[in-house]
Amino acid sequence: MTVAQDAFHPHAGRPSADEQRRLAAVHRYQIVDSPPDGAFDKIASLAARIFDTPMATVSIVDSDRVWLKAAHGLKNIGETGRDPGLCASAILHAEPYVVSDTLTDPRAAAHPLVRGEPPVRFYAAAPITTADGYRLGTVDVLDTRPRHPTRNQLEALEDLAALVMDELELRLSALRTVAAERERRTDAERLARTLQRTLLPPALPSVPGLDAAAAYHTASVDEVGGDFYDLFPLDDGRWAFFLGDVCGKGADAAALTSLTRYTLRAAAIYDPDPCTALANLDTVLKGEYQGSTPRFCTAVFGVLDAVPDGSFAVTLAGGGHPPALALRADGTVEAISTTGGQLIGLLPDPHFVQAATRLAPGDALLLYTDGLTEARTASGAMLGEDGLAHHVSAHAARGADGLLAMLHGLFTDLGTGVSDDTALLVLSVPPGSALSPA
Repeated sequence: MTVAQDAFHPHAGRPSADEQRRLAAVHRYQIVDSPPDGAFDKIASLAARIFDTPMATVSIVDSDRVWLKAAHGLKNIGETGRDPGLCASAILHAEPYVVSDTLTDPRAAAHPLVRGEPPVRFYAAAPITTADGYRLGTVDVLDTRPRHPTRNQLEALEDLAALVMDELELRLSALRTVAAERERRTDAERLARTLQRTLLPPALPSVPGLDAAAAYHTASVDEVGGDFYDLFPLDDGRWAFFLGDVCGKGADAAALTSLTRYTLRAAAIYDPDPCTALANLDTVLKGEYQGSTPRFCTAVFGVLDAVPDGSFAVTLAGGGHPPALALRADGTVEAISTTGGQLIGLLPDPHFVQAATRLAPGDALLLYTDGLTEARTASGAMLGEDGLAHHVSAHAARGADGLLAMLHGLFTDLGTGVSDDTALLVLSVPPGSALSPA
């Protein structure tokens, strides 16, 4: 297409329709005000060498200025006004534009580069033209003395302008690819976050004689983890709970978490024995991901049984998960170890380890995922299970909410040392609690 010579003048009011479309093409390539680029610098340098001129540029004509993407021999000039006579006039022509002596051309003679220092006396340009016919700017050569370029030089200048256009197309393709990938990731993460909201109970149920609290600490807003927990009633009056961590991040991890949570709930209805529940989950995960990359998790599954004296009998089983911590009323901390319990969903015939304890009035049970114990302290060392037990013991807290508040303070102290998501579940028996006789 051809852009009419009266398409735009900076003082003539609204640009014509053709000029508006040309400017849209300029903005499409997102080149104006972009950082320096060696490829364009080399093209300007090569143009100056071909013409044996002291100055050369790669220029883009914006709505009210001529912006220099590359400038050879022009110091401290990044842009000029959109004055007629040089580049602003050159984009009105489909072929190379030449002003052999700027002082003999009334439009060029008034240009600031001609009237400035060093005065430009010679100017030649080839338009940078898109595949759909829009001239974005020019590759220019400038000299302080009048010149008459050869046909071969002008053809070389056209080739350099075509190279600039190729670079812009490659750059635009890369920008679009990055944008598409970012959008794909954004959509996937948005879906995963929506899914993750269904993975955790919106609120824990009220258990007679027990205080329960849970929290989920996110290490990064850009990633969706796979930590999970739940607390729910069984048909026989007991209560089941679990906490765990699936492998991976993102949408795949969220989908695996969903499957894991609902499988454990269903398994508890069928048979609430902790080891049996984990074994059923193992079977489901292997069946779901058969023939594909194995997907696995760690978990602790437990059952609470209220005792008339106000305490709770706790039976729990672990599969590859850190031990639960029992915080006694006297301030001691006891690890309820399920060491030897193996990963769920990965091994041919995994072994799960069961343990039992009792929560008396004033006692609490803390379950956590390894994002907490793998966090780095100020010294660079991992907090570890012993460090967590020491911290909990040194900061005695009563009640589930108080214990969670203390742990939130620990996350603050660890700061950027926390590099993984962490789920926490606290079950505590209020001091002096006792169930009323039936």
